[in-house]
Amino acid sequence: MDGNVNEYQELLTKLEIEAEHLLLARHQVVENDRLRNANREALTALRKNARTTKTSVPSPFESIMKEIGGLGSKLLISEVCTTCGNHDPTEDTWMMLPGTDMFAVTPFHAAHTILERDQERLNFEAKKLQSIVKEQSLIISEKGVLSDKISPGILRSLVTLTDKK
Repeated sequence: MDGNVNEYQELLTKLEIEAEHLLLARHQVVENDRLRNANREALTALRKNARTTKTSVPSPFESIMKEIGGLGSKLLISEVCTTCGNHDPTEDTWMMLPGTDMFAVTPFHAAHTILERDQERLNFEAKKLQSIVKEQSLIISEKGVLSDKISPGILRSLVTLTDKK
């Protein structure tokens, strides 16, 4: 009997550890989403300041086609930033540096470039965290066969146990 109890106890301990990992991953997903939303709002504010949208700035191909007519000494391709557009990229912008509580004056182009890179990194981390949550959920569901070995009443009583002094 003691062997079975120890076995069940080990199984429950492993299941509880996996559940802790799942809860931690879910918490990280929420934190990551909060940061992604803040980044997205900052990028939107910069686009409003530059009076551009993601689609309002012409693509490099359109710039090439406009300039082909006068091939003189002009550059064929002029680099057009999709966020800056015709906005002065050297204009100074206040920005809170990522991971700190300090504000710094940075050029407009540098500020939105930093935010866009950070947004890409956060999107990648979000996908990675979602896959971790799926994996942990699968592991827990595979260990769900405990309900066949231990009756639901015993499981319920184990969950509601409290320590008394």
